[in-house]
Amino acid sequence: MEIAMGSCTFSSQQLRELARDVTSFLSQYKHISDSYIIEFFSEDLWATLPPGWQEALCDLSAPQIANLLLDNNFTERCYPSVWPLSLLAFRTSAHILAFSRRPQDQGAQDAGSLRPEEFHKNNSQSSLLGHIFRKHVKPKKQHEIRKLGALVKTLCDKTCCKTVVDVGSGQGHLTRFLSFGLGLSVTGIEADAALVSMARKFDEQLLSTLKKQIERKVTRSATVPSPNHVIGWVNPRASWEEFIKQLEMGACESKRHTATLMHNKNKELKSASNVDQDLYHMSQTLPSSQSHCFSQHEIVHNVSSDLKVDHDRLITDPQSNSVAFQNCPESKCLDLPSSPKRQRVVERGEAVSQMEFRTEGFILTGLHACGDLSATLLRHFASCPHVLGITSVACCHMKITTKENPTPPGVLVPPCPTHSSRSEFGYPMSSWVRGLPGHQLSYKAREGACHAIEDYVERLRTESGVLKTHCYRAVLETVIRACRPDLRRAGIQTIKKAHLLPFSEYARLGLPRVGLPSDLPLDHSRLDAMLQQKGRVVVYFSLVLLLAPVVETLVLLDRMLFLQERGLQSQLVPLFDPAFSPRNLVLVAVRPGHSGVAQSPTA
Repeated sequence: MEIAMGSCTFSSQQLRELARDVTSFLSQYKHISDSYIIEFFSEDLWATLPPGWQEALCDLSAPQIANLLLDNNFTERCYPSVWPLSLLAFRTSAHILAFSRRPQDQGAQDAGSLRPEEFHKNNSQSSLLGHIFRKHVKPKKQHEIRKLGALVKTLCDKTCCKTVVDVGSGQGHLTRFLSFGLGLSVTGIEADAALVSMARKFDEQLLSTLKKQIERKVTRSATVPSPNHVIGWVNPRASWEEFIKQLEMGACESKRHTATLMHNKNKELKSASNVDQDLYHMSQTLPSSQSHCFSQHEIVHNVSSDLKVDHDRLITDPQSNSVAFQNCPESKCLDLPSSPKRQRVVERGEAVSQMEFRTEGFILTGLHACGDLSATLLRHFASCPHVLGITSVACCHMKITTKENPTPPGVLVPPCPTHSSRSEFGYPMSSWVRGLPGHQLSYKAREGACHAIEDYVERLRTESGVLKTHCYRAVLETVIRACRPDLRRAGIQTIKKAHLLPFSEYARLGLPRVGLPSDLPLDHSRLDAMLQQKGRVVVYFSLVLLLAPVVETLVLLDRMLFLQERGLQSQLVPLFDPAFSPRNLVLVAVRPGHSGVAQSPTA
C-alpha cells in the first residue's frame, strides 16, 4: 500500500530509502546540528565551516539569510557572491529531505503571516471557534484544538467510534471541545493534579454558561456527555493492559466526582425558571454519573452562530485505496450521529453511556505529548486491539530517551514501580532506523528540532533586535569560562528584554545567575570585537536551524516505520499553521478493518 504525503507518493521501500538518506545527510553535518550557539566564540564554531562557506556567508544581511538559506518557497534569490556547490547542496538537501510543514488549506495570504486568517479580525479570538471554547484558551491553543478536534471527530466517524482518550490533557481544552463541542465521549488523563482540578473547574464554568443560554432560550436542551478527567501518569515502561486498567480506575473516580457535582447542580436546577425545567427533568431520569450533560442538539443548534468550526473531513479515494482530506461546509462540522442506534438514543433524550474501553474501543489522541509520551501512545496503538485509531502531535524531542542518553534532562521518574520489564527507548522505535549507520541523534540535535524556523525567518526579515541575544549569550560564555573553566553552558535563564540592554548591563544581570560577581572586571575591547560579529552568529544559528526540520523528520519517519513494521499504515499531516504552532505535524493512523475502506488518511 502506498502512502501519500503532500503531492508526492511514497511506497514502503521509498520510506525506508528516505530514512536512509536523511540519516546519511545528518551524519555528514552532525558537527553543526550538535553544536551549541552559546559556544560560538569559546569553541570557535565559525572556523569549523569550510573556508568557501565562510566567505559566502560572512557578510549576508539578516533578510538575505532568510531568503537565501531558510525560506525554501522564496524564488527570487539574488546572490551577492558565487556560493560553493557544497553549500548549495547542503541547503537544497535540507529542504528536500524534510517533510513539508505547510498545510494544504493554507492560502498564500496566510503563508506569509504569523497569524492564521481566523485571527485577522481579533488577534486573541478565533473567528472559527465559539466563545465558550475560547475562554481561558490562548490563541495558539484555540487554533490547535479546533483543527485537531475536527480531525479526531473525522476518525471517530470513519471508525464508527464515539469514544476518545486524550493523553496529557492538561487543563482540558481539547477534551472539553471534543466533548461539549463535538459530542464525543472523552476521557482526559493528566499527571498534574492541579491541571486536572483546573480542567474540572473550567468544565463547570462552561456548563454554567450553557445553563444560562438555556434559561434565555438561546439554546435548547438534549444530551451530550461531559468529559472524564483522570489523574494519572502514563508510564512508558507499562504494558497496554496496565494503561487500560489505569483508564478504567480513573474513569470510576471521575464518575464519583461527577455524581457529587451533579447532586449540587440538581439542587440549583430545582429552583431554576420554568424555561429550564425540561433540562432538570431530563437529568433526573439519568444515572447520577451520566446526568452531568448538555445536549448534542443544543450544541448543533449553535453551529452557525457560535461554534463556527470549519473542519476537514476524511473521504475515501477508491483509486488509491486511501483516505484524503476534503473541506466540508461549516454547517456539517457537528453532524448528528449517523448511526441509527445512536440517533435513537439522542431522540429519546438518553445520555450517551460512559466509555467501556475494552468493549467499544476508542481513539487515542495526544496534543503535543512530550518526549517519550508520544512514542508510548504509538506503542499502545500498535499493541492494544481496543485502540482503533490515533492522532499524535509530538513535542519536546530532546526529552525522548535513547540508548546513548536513557535519562535526558526533564524526564519524569515513575511515581510508582511497574511490573513491566520493557526497556524500549523513545528513539529509535523501528528496527529499520535502528540498523542504519549513524542513526543516533544527540540531545542537542533533538532540542534543536523543537525550534521554530518560520518564526526566525520573520525575525530575520524584520531585522529584529532580538537577533543579537544569541551573540550576547555567546560572548558571556567566554567571560564565564575565563573565570570558571569548569563551568560550561551554564543556564542563566531568560533575561527580560536583553536585546534592549547594553552588553555590560546584560552581563551584570547574568553573571550572578551562575554564581559569579555582577561587578566582574570586563575586557571591553575584546568583548566589543566579538559583539561586532553578531552577523556571523546569526548565520551559524541559521545553519543549525536549517537542519532542525530534517532531524524532526527522522524522528517522525522512525515512528511511521515502527507502525509499518507491525502492519499499520500511517500518515503525517501538516495540520496547524507552522508560523503559529511550530510542532504542526500530526501522525494519523487507523487500525485495519475499522476505517471501512482504508488503512490510513492522506494529507
